[in-house]
Amino acid sequence: FEIVKKVGRLQNLADELEKHPLLGTVAIGHTRWATHGIPSKTNSHPHLNNKQTIAVVHNGIIENYLLLKEELLKKNFVFKSETDTEVIPQLLEDLDDGDFLSTVFKMRDKVKGSYAFGILRQDTNELIGTRKESPLIVGVGDNEFYIASDVIAVLKYTRDVIYLENGDLIHFKDGKYTIYDEKNNVVKREFKHIDWSV
Repeated sequence: FEIVKKVGRLQNLADELEKHPLLGTVAIGHTRWATHGIPSKTNSHPHLNNKQTIAVVHNGIIENYLLLKEELLKKNFVFKSETDTEVIPQLLEDLDDGDFLSTVFKMRDKVKGSYAFGILRQDTNELIGTRKESPLIVGVGDNEFYIASDVIAVLKYTRDVIYLENGDLIHFKDGKYTIYDEKNNVVKREFKHIDWSV
């Protein structure tokens, strides 16, 4: 992973990325401060697991994060931040069964609260977005996909969006995507064309 974090205004991050652009075809980012912990690079997203192979961004609140954190600390996981979000990549590492999608399904079963996650796994180049009680939309462009918490974030790139339903998970792999409902069944969701501008 290549990671750039900046404290303060979003322009600070934009300036840094202009000086040191990131190269790649899959990325996640986050532009708000965490609910837990002071604004700092350590507490800002993305958060990684101990092996630094899974990165997570998150909107929402993990209600049982302290309980999950205590379980993981007993298994010698090391936490760097004060956030609830950092529990997620650590939990994914703990539950890892070699199949990224299966592992995320297991993680969803253990997490209580509200969330919209963007989860990236380094070794497989897969991206998963999943939501519960927090919004998550999918922008579908020309050979490119976006996930975001709001349509406005993707309008510059595409006007074709999918509104994921509560409990949905979208799995991007090999240039394609599959959507699953909260019971892990494959489902179809309709495209909506946005005809308004920012």
